[in-house]
Amino acid sequence: MEERDFFDERPEQKKHLLTCPHCGKADEYELSWLVRRKKAQLGRGADERDRARFAKAQSYMVRRDDVTACKNIRCRKRFDVAGVQSVAFL
Repeated sequence: MEERDFFDERPEQKKHLLTCPHCGKADEYELSWLVRRKKAQLGRGADERDRARFAKAQSYMVRRDDVTACKNIRCRKRFDVAGVQSVAFL
């Protein structure tokens, strides 16, 4: 079995307070995340190794956006989202 068989995936939007490095204006930005929640039970056809991997697995989310555009009308420059973790456990 693959890791995808252990989780239910769905995209979500979360708000984060970020500061534009070009103009210095802080604002709330919505970043997209891929949330992987562990299934309640393992599917059929799993062997002992798959059961052990499933027992250790835990829910997590992965950030999909690496770059965002500044909300300041005068700036509008794109900047990296470096201050937010790329993977977070739930």
